Amino acid sequence: MKENNLKFGLPIGNVTSQIFANIYLNELDQFVKDRLNVSYYFRYADDFVILHRNPGYLKAKLIYIDDFLKNKLSLRLHPDKVEIRKFSQGIDFLGYVVLPYRIVLRTKTKQRMFKKLRQKMLELNRGLITSENFNQIVQSYLGVLKQGNNYELAVRVKNLVGLYGH
Repeated sequence: MKENNLKFGLPIGNVTSQIFANIYLNELDQFVKDRLNVSYYFRYADDFVILHRNPGYLKAKLIYIDDFLKNKLSLRLHPDKVEIRKFSQGIDFLGYVVLPYRIVLRTKTKQRMFKKLRQKMLELNRGLITSENFNQIVQSYLGVLKQGNNYELAVRVKNLVGLYGH
């Protein structure tokens, strides 16, 4: 990302970026948990969720968090990525949608996964990747699907790649 010809930010998906984010944002974690006394706060890298029944409580905490990020860490919340919503509507977090009684893969994540699998199947058929490499990719996706209520989706993946019954 560029602003005023200055580059800033961390490369997305880079392991060191995740480590740096955790180190840098540890101060935010302590502020939210210890100073604001928030009980249900979850963060991974630069994505976080706060759960509470009262929307007014969330709005008040958001003001403090925004101020802390600006003044202490020189960061800002992305205005398009801040949402206050009912838990029954689901929480979009880390590629999943967390609902009251189940966790499902986000629609865009599913679409991207199937597109990538079809692409890898073509590469396998053309001899561009080995069957061992292809199987590792498939097993990785199946592992991701085990993280939520995605049994039917796992069956679709197995059917697509010809693994059903294995």
